[in-house]
Amino acid sequence: MKLLYTIACWLLSLCLLQTAVAQSGYKVVAHFPVSGNGGWDYINLQPGTNQLYIAHGTQVNIIDKQSGDSLGIIPNTIGVHGIAFVPALGKGFTSNGGSNTVTVFRLDNHAVIDQIAAGENPDAIFYETYSKKIITCNGRSKDLSIIDPVAHKVVHTIAVGGKPETAVSNGKGKVYVNIEDKNEIAVVDMNKMEVVAHWSIAPGQSPTGLVIDNNTHRLFAGCDEHLMVIDADNGSVVADLPIGAGCDGVVIDPALHYICTSNGVGNMTVVKEMNKDQFEVVENVPTLRGARTSCIDERTHTIYMPTAAFEPLQPGEKGRPKIKPGTFQVLKLVHE
Repeated sequence: MKLLYTIACWLLSLCLLQTAVAQSGYKVVAHFPVSGNGGWDYINLQPGTNQLYIAHGTQVNIIDKQSGDSLGIIPNTIGVHGIAFVPALGKGFTSNGGSNTVTVFRLDNHAVIDQIAAGENPDAIFYETYSKKIITCNGRSKDLSIIDPVAHKVVHTIAVGGKPETAVSNGKGKVYVNIEDKNEIAVVDMNKMEVVAHWSIAPGQSPTGLVIDNNTHRLFAGCDEHLMVIDADNGSVVADLPIGAGCDGVVIDPALHYICTSNGVGNMTVVKEMNKDQFEVVENVPTLRGARTSCIDERTHTIYMPTAAFEPLQPGEKGRPKIKPGTFQVLKLVHE
Protein backbone atom coordinates (compact mmCIF):
# COMPACT_ATOMS: atom_id res chain seq x y z
CA MET A 1 0.00 0.00 0.00
CA LYS A 2 2.85 2.36 0.89
CA LEU A 3 4.48 1.60 -2.47
CA LEU A 4 1.25 2.39 -4.32
CA TYR A 5 0.89 5.63 -2.36
CA THR A 6 4.47 6.59 -3.23
CA ILE A 7 3.91 5.85 -6.91
CA ALA A 8 0.66 7.84 -6.90
CA CYS A 9 2.40 10.83 -5.29
CA TRP A 10 5.23 10.61 -7.80
CA LEU A 11 2.79 10.52 -10.72
CA LEU A 12 0.86 13.47 -9.30
CA SER A 13 4.08 15.46 -8.87
CA LEU A 14 5.09 14.62 -12.43
CA CYS A 15 1.72 15.80 -13.76
CA LEU A 16 1.97 19.05 -11.79
CA LEU A 17 5.50 19.59 -13.08
CA GLN A 18 4.40 19.00 -16.67
CA THR A 19 1.51 21.44 -16.17
CA ALA A 20 3.89 24.07 -14.82
CA VAL A 21 6.31 23.56 -17.68
CA ALA A 22 3.45 23.86 -20.18
CA GLN A 23 2.70 27.43 -19.06
CA SER A 24 4.39 30.34 -20.78
CA GLY A 25 4.29 32.77 -17.87
CA TYR A 26 2.31 35.32 -19.90
CA LYS A 27 -0.99 36.88 -18.84
CA VAL A 28 -3.03 40.02 -19.54
CA VAL A 29 -2.56 42.49 -16.67
CA ALA A 30 -4.01 45.72 -18.07
CA HIS A 31 -6.46 47.14 -20.60
CA PHE A 32 -5.50 50.68 -21.64
CA PRO A 33 -8.47 52.61 -23.14
CA VAL A 34 -7.48 54.67 -26.19
CA SER A 35 -9.48 57.59 -27.56
CA GLY A 36 -11.00 57.64 -31.02
CA ASN A 37 -12.94 55.22 -33.17
CA GLY A 38 -12.22 53.31 -36.36
CA GLY A 39 -10.02 50.38 -37.26
CA TRP A 40 -6.41 49.74 -36.40
CA ASP A 41 -3.34 47.91 -37.59
CA TYR A 42 0.23 47.82 -36.27
CA ILE A 43 1.49 48.93 -32.86
CA ASN A 44 5.12 49.83 -32.17
CA LEU A 45 7.29 50.89 -29.24
CA GLN A 46 9.81 53.67 -29.75
CA PRO A 47 13.15 52.20 -28.60
CA GLY A 48 14.44 53.49 -25.29
CA THR A 49 11.21 55.28 -24.36
CA ASN A 50 7.85 54.65 -22.73
CA GLN A 51 5.99 55.67 -25.89
CA LEU A 52 3.67 53.24 -27.67
CA TYR A 53 2.43 54.22 -31.13
CA ILE A 54 -0.82 52.70 -32.42
CA ALA A 55 -2.01 52.98 -36.03
CA HIS A 56 -5.67 53.93 -35.62
CA GLY A 57 -7.81 54.82 -38.61
CA THR A 58 -6.84 58.35 -39.63
CA GLN A 59 -4.38 59.06 -36.84
CA VAL A 60 -1.64 57.55 -34.70
CA ASN A 61 -2.36 57.42 -30.97
CA ILE A 62 0.63 57.67 -28.64
CA ILE A 63 0.29 56.32 -25.10
CA ASP A 64 2.53 55.64 -22.13
CA LYS A 65 3.49 51.95 -21.99
CA GLN A 66 3.30 51.90 -18.18
CA SER A 67 0.15 53.85 -17.40
CA GLY A 68 -1.71 53.94 -20.71
CA ASP A 69 -1.98 57.74 -20.45
CA SER A 70 -2.33 59.61 -23.74
CA LEU A 71 0.85 61.33 -24.90
CA GLY A 72 -0.57 62.81 -28.09
CA ILE A 73 -1.58 61.96 -31.64
CA ILE A 74 -0.19 62.29 -35.15
CA PRO A 75 -3.16 63.48 -37.25
CA ASN A 76 -4.12 63.11 -40.90
CA THR A 77 -2.49 59.73 -41.44
CA ILE A 78 -5.30 58.43 -43.64
CA GLY A 79 -5.60 54.64 -43.52
CA VAL A 80 -2.44 54.39 -41.43
CA HIS A 81 -0.91 50.92 -41.13
CA GLY A 82 2.47 51.15 -39.40
CA ILE A 83 5.06 53.27 -37.64
CA ALA A 84 8.86 53.17 -37.93
CA PHE A 85 11.58 55.06 -36.08
CA VAL A 86 15.03 56.41 -36.89
CA PRO A 87 16.23 57.62 -33.47
CA ALA A 88 19.61 58.78 -34.81
CA LEU A 89 17.76 61.31 -36.97
CA GLY A 90 15.08 62.10 -34.39
CA LYS A 91 12.40 61.11 -36.91
CA GLY A 92 9.45 58.77 -37.16
CA PHE A 93 7.58 57.57 -40.25
CA THR A 94 4.03 56.31 -40.79
CA SER A 95 2.67 54.35 -43.76
CA ASN A 96 -0.67 55.78 -44.86
CA GLY A 97 -2.52 53.27 -47.02
CA GLY A 98 -5.45 55.58 -47.70
CA SER A 99 -3.37 58.39 -49.20
CA ASN A 100 -0.40 56.41 -50.60
CA THR A 101 1.97 58.51 -48.52
CA VAL A 102 4.49 58.30 -45.72
CA THR A 103 4.27 60.92 -42.98
CA VAL A 104 7.53 62.12 -41.44
CA PHE A 105 7.33 63.43 -37.86
CA ARG A 106 9.66 64.53 -35.09
CA LEU A 107 10.20 62.08 -32.25
CA ASP A 108 10.60 64.76 -29.58
CA ASN A 109 7.27 66.56 -30.06
CA HIS A 110 5.46 64.51 -32.77
CA ALA A 111 5.22 67.50 -35.09
CA VAL A 112 4.73 66.54 -38.74
CA ILE A 113 7.73 67.46 -40.91
CA ASP A 114 6.88 66.16 -44.36
CA GLN A 115 4.74 63.90 -46.56
CA ILE A 116 6.40 61.49 -49.01
CA ALA A 117 4.60 59.94 -52.00
CA ALA A 118 5.03 56.15 -51.81
CA GLY A 119 3.66 53.13 -53.66
CA GLU A 120 -0.01 52.17 -53.69
CA ASN A 121 -1.44 51.25 -50.29
CA PRO A 122 1.76 51.26 -48.20
CA ASP A 123 1.21 48.77 -45.38
CA ALA A 124 4.05 47.53 -43.16
CA ILE A 125 6.96 49.93 -42.68
CA PHE A 126 10.35 49.54 -40.99
CA TYR A 127 13.85 50.98 -40.80
CA GLU A 128 16.40 48.69 -42.48
CA THR A 129 19.70 49.12 -40.65
CA TYR A 130 22.04 47.73 -43.35
CA SER A 131 20.99 50.16 -46.09
CA LYS A 132 19.89 52.83 -43.59
CA LYS A 133 16.63 53.19 -45.49
CA ILE A 134 12.93 53.18 -44.64
CA ILE A 135 11.04 50.41 -46.45
CA THR A 136 7.30 50.23 -47.07
CA CYS A 137 5.42 47.14 -48.30
CA ASN A 138 2.93 48.40 -50.88
CA GLY A 139 0.01 46.00 -51.12
CA ARG A 140 -1.77 47.35 -54.17
CA SER A 141 1.25 48.14 -56.36
CA LYS A 142 2.95 44.91 -55.22
CA ASP A 143 6.30 46.50 -54.58
CA LEU A 144 8.58 48.02 -51.95
CA SER A 145 9.34 51.72 -51.64
CA ILE A 146 12.92 52.33 -50.51
CA ILE A 147 13.00 55.74 -48.86
CA ASP A 148 15.96 57.93 -47.93
CA PRO A 149 15.10 59.10 -44.38
CA VAL A 150 17.40 62.10 -44.69
CA ALA A 151 16.24 63.44 -48.07
CA HIS A 152 12.60 62.29 -47.61
CA LYS A 153 12.29 60.73 -51.04
CA VAL A 154 11.85 57.32 -52.66
CA VAL A 155 15.21 56.26 -54.10
CA HIS A 156 14.25 52.77 -55.35
CA THR A 157 11.10 50.81 -56.10
CA ILE A 158 11.41 47.01 -56.03
CA ALA A 159 8.70 44.82 -57.57
CA VAL A 160 8.18 41.66 -55.52
CA GLY A 161 5.74 39.72 -57.74
CA GLY A 162 2.81 39.69 -55.32
CA LYS A 163 1.18 41.44 -52.36
CA PRO A 164 3.87 42.22 -49.77
CA GLU A 165 2.46 42.02 -46.25
CA THR A 166 5.48 42.64 -44.03
CA ALA A 167 9.25 42.35 -44.12
CA VAL A 168 12.31 41.83 -41.92
CA SER A 169 16.06 42.19 -42.37
CA ASN A 170 19.03 40.05 -41.42
CA GLY A 171 21.08 43.23 -41.00
CA LYS A 172 23.59 42.00 -43.55
CA GLY A 173 22.01 42.99 -46.84
CA LYS A 174 19.06 40.61 -47.14
CA VAL A 175 15.42 41.56 -46.63
CA TYR A 176 12.72 38.88 -46.42
CA VAL A 177 9.16 39.74 -47.50
CA ASN A 178 5.96 37.81 -46.80
CA ILE A 179 4.03 37.63 -50.11
CA GLU A 180 0.50 37.14 -48.85
CA ASP A 181 -1.25 36.21 -52.11
CA LYS A 182 1.47 33.81 -53.32
CA ASN A 183 2.15 31.93 -50.04
CA GLU A 184 5.85 32.63 -50.30
CA ILE A 185 8.75 34.68 -49.01
CA ALA A 186 10.61 36.92 -51.45
CA VAL A 187 14.28 37.58 -50.74
CA VAL A 188 15.61 41.04 -51.60
CA ASP A 189 19.30 41.82 -52.03
CA MET A 190 19.75 45.36 -50.70
CA ASN A 191 23.03 45.79 -52.59
CA LYS A 192 21.43 44.92 -55.93
CA MET A 193 18.06 46.39 -54.96
CA GLU A 194 16.22 43.44 -56.50
CA VAL A 195 14.49 40.19 -55.62
CA VAL A 196 16.92 37.28 -55.82
CA ALA A 197 14.70 34.38 -54.67
CA HIS A 198 11.09 33.30 -54.12
CA TRP A 199 10.61 30.62 -51.44
CA SER A 200 7.40 28.63 -51.07
CA ILE A 201 6.22 28.26 -47.48
CA ALA A 202 3.62 25.54 -48.19
CA PRO A 203 1.55 24.32 -46.45
CA GLY A 204 1.46 27.81 -44.91
CA GLN A 205 -1.06 30.14 -46.56
CA SER A 206 -1.62 33.91 -46.53
CA PRO A 207 1.50 34.82 -44.52
CA THR A 208 1.11 37.98 -42.44
CA GLY A 209 3.38 38.55 -39.43
CA LEU A 210 7.09 37.82 -39.85
CA VAL A 211 10.12 37.88 -37.52
CA ILE A 212 13.68 36.64 -37.78
CA ASP A 213 16.11 35.10 -35.31
CA ASN A 214 19.45 36.25 -36.64
CA ASN A 215 21.30 33.97 -34.22
CA THR A 216 19.77 30.78 -35.61
CA HIS A 217 19.00 32.12 -39.12
CA ARG A 218 15.34 31.20 -38.79
CA LEU A 219 12.30 33.06 -40.14
CA PHE A 220 8.90 32.73 -38.46
CA ALA A 221 5.95 33.46 -40.74
CA GLY A 222 2.49 33.68 -39.20
CA CYS A 223 -0.10 32.10 -41.51
CA ASP A 224 -3.69 30.91 -41.25
CA GLU A 225 -3.47 28.66 -38.16
CA HIS A 226 0.17 27.80 -38.97
CA LEU A 227 3.52 29.22 -37.90
CA MET A 228 5.99 28.31 -40.61
CA VAL A 229 9.66 28.16 -39.64
CA ILE A 230 11.95 28.83 -42.60
CA ASP A 231 15.72 28.53 -42.97
CA ALA A 232 16.83 32.07 -43.82
CA ASP A 233 19.89 30.76 -45.67
CA ASN A 234 18.23 28.43 -48.18
CA GLY A 235 14.44 28.81 -47.83
CA SER A 236 13.73 25.26 -46.66
CA VAL A 237 10.77 24.64 -44.34
CA VAL A 238 12.12 23.66 -40.92
CA ALA A 239 8.85 23.30 -38.98
CA ASP A 240 5.09 23.73 -39.26
CA LEU A 241 3.47 24.60 -35.93
CA PRO A 242 -0.25 25.01 -35.04
CA ILE A 243 -1.35 28.47 -33.87
CA GLY A 244 -4.64 30.27 -33.31
CA ALA A 245 -6.73 31.57 -36.19
CA GLY A 246 -6.54 35.14 -37.47
CA CYS A 247 -2.85 35.80 -36.88
CA ASP A 248 -1.63 39.17 -38.17
CA GLY A 249 1.44 39.68 -36.00
CA VAL A 250 4.44 37.77 -34.68
CA VAL A 251 7.02 38.89 -32.11
CA ILE A 252 10.20 37.26 -30.87
CA ASP A 253 11.80 37.42 -27.43
CA PRO A 254 15.47 36.45 -27.92
CA ALA A 255 16.20 36.15 -24.19
CA LEU A 256 13.27 33.80 -23.47
CA HIS A 257 13.55 32.06 -26.86
CA TYR A 258 9.81 32.64 -27.35
CA ILE A 259 8.00 33.35 -30.59
CA CYS A 260 4.50 34.70 -29.93
CA THR A 261 1.72 35.02 -32.49
CA SER A 262 -1.19 37.43 -31.88
CA ASN A 263 -4.34 35.73 -33.13
CA GLY A 264 -7.56 37.56 -33.91
CA VAL A 265 -9.58 34.63 -32.60
CA GLY A 266 -8.68 35.80 -29.09
CA ASN A 267 -5.44 34.19 -27.99
CA MET A 268 -1.66 34.40 -28.27
CA THR A 269 0.23 31.25 -29.23
CA VAL A 270 3.58 30.95 -27.47
CA VAL A 271 6.23 28.80 -29.18
CA LYS A 272 9.49 27.86 -27.48
CA GLU A 273 12.60 27.75 -29.66
CA MET A 274 14.46 24.76 -28.18
CA ASN A 275 17.22 25.03 -30.77
CA LYS A 276 17.44 26.05 -34.42
CA ASP A 277 15.51 22.98 -35.58
CA GLN A 278 13.26 22.10 -32.63
CA PHE A 279 10.20 24.04 -31.46
CA GLU A 280 7.40 23.43 -29.00
CA VAL A 281 3.99 25.06 -28.66
CA VAL A 282 3.86 26.03 -24.99
CA GLU A 283 0.47 27.65 -24.55
CA ASN A 284 -2.40 29.57 -26.11
CA VAL A 285 -2.72 32.56 -23.77
CA PRO A 286 -6.26 34.05 -23.64
CA THR A 287 -6.42 37.64 -24.94
CA LEU A 288 -9.44 39.26 -26.63
CA ARG A 289 -11.09 38.82 -29.98
CA GLY A 290 -9.52 41.11 -32.57
CA ALA A 291 -6.12 41.35 -30.85
CA ARG A 292 -4.30 40.30 -34.00
CA THR A 293 -1.22 42.59 -34.08
CA SER A 294 1.41 43.13 -31.41
CA CYS A 295 4.76 44.55 -30.39
CA ILE A 296 7.21 43.55 -27.69
CA ASP A 297 9.37 45.37 -25.17
CA GLU A 298 12.31 42.95 -25.16
CA ARG A 299 13.83 44.54 -22.07
CA THR A 300 10.81 43.75 -19.88
CA HIS A 301 9.36 40.85 -21.95
CA THR A 302 6.07 42.78 -22.15
CA ILE A 303 3.74 42.43 -25.15
CA TYR A 304 1.13 44.96 -26.28
CA MET A 305 -1.89 44.30 -28.52
CA PRO A 306 -4.59 46.70 -29.81
CA THR A 307 -8.22 45.61 -30.10
CA ALA A 308 -11.80 46.70 -29.40
CA ALA A 309 -15.21 45.26 -28.62
CA PHE A 310 -17.55 44.31 -31.48
CA GLU A 311 -21.24 44.42 -32.21
CA PRO A 312 -22.78 40.97 -32.78
CA LEU A 313 -23.43 40.01 -36.39
CA GLN A 314 -27.09 40.10 -37.30
CA PRO A 315 -28.79 37.07 -38.89
CA GLY A 316 -27.60 36.77 -42.47
CA GLU A 317 -24.93 39.45 -42.00
CA LYS A 318 -21.44 38.60 -43.27
CA GLY A 319 -18.00 40.13 -43.05
CA ARG A 320 -16.31 41.85 -40.16
CA PRO A 321 -18.54 42.88 -37.25
CA LYS A 322 -18.86 46.58 -36.43
CA ILE A 323 -16.63 48.06 -33.74
CA LYS A 324 -18.45 49.31 -30.63
CA PRO A 325 -17.72 53.04 -30.30
CA GLY A 326 -15.47 54.00 -27.41
CA THR A 327 -14.08 50.50 -26.83
CA PHE A 328 -10.66 50.77 -28.52
CA GLN A 329 -7.92 49.61 -26.17
CA VAL A 330 -4.44 48.18 -25.84
CA LEU A 331 -3.84 44.94 -23.93
CA LYS A 332 -0.69 44.65 -21.83
CA LEU A 333 0.67 41.13 -21.30
CA VAL A 334 3.52 40.58 -18.85
CA HIS A 335 5.76 37.61 -18.29
CA GLU A 336 5.98 36.40 -14.70
